[in-house]
Amino acid sequence: MKEKKEEILKAHAYRRAIKVFEEDQKISDDDFEFILEVGRRSPSSFGWEPWKFIVVQNKELREKLSEPSWGAQKQLASASHFVILLARKGDEMRVGSEYLKYKSQEVDKLPADIEEMKLKFFGNFMDNEFDLTDDRKIFDWACKQVYLPFANMMTAAAQIGIDSCPIEGFDRSRVEEILVDEGIVDTTRLGVAAMVAFGYRKEDSPFPQSRFPMEEIVEWVK
Repeated sequence: MKEKKEEILKAHAYRRAIKVFEEDQKISDDDFEFILEVGRRSPSSFGWEPWKFIVVQNKELREKLSEPSWGAQKQLASASHFVILLARKGDEMRVGSEYLKYKSQEVDKLPADIEEMKLKFFGNFMDNEFDLTDDRKIFDWACKQVYLPFANMMTAAAQIGIDSCPIEGFDRSRVEEILVDEGIVDTTRLGVAAMVAFGYRKEDSPFPQSRFPMEEIVEWVK
């Protein structure tokens, strides 16, 4: 148990937001499938999994994405694998949508009475408890769910010696326009939440990892 804890903390200490990767060093198919599987198995509120992952390996598409993605210039050019994380939009996540029906009936295979109960609870959660009452609020909530697999994939990568960089530095509307033009994304259903690059660092960061001390971020109420 102690060894496992040390291994996990070591991975977190090792991880940095890498700007430039070794272009010639590629992640194996097996290792990247592992990273994606960790993302797939991540938890989500109500178990809705309101996400999709686009793995962008096409060089021409990466070049097109580079201009509106100011925070991913070097990563798009050098990363072994580059992932765009999408979140589901308002109509997809409302009670009665085809997506929620498909997830409940085909993926989760819920009995009709359990599905009805779950949707009733979810409807109350949306309307009364979390005020998810318009499209933007629903999309923002779905984006928060996406950050669960987002973080899990980066941690899993670090545990097997693979580097990563989380990216929010991009013009969402322009990135989505490119993805629509390429026939990759239907933006009536999905929107870009974040990006993440994976690969092997070209050089170590000149800056040590810094975090607030535990006593400044944790308050115990006993």
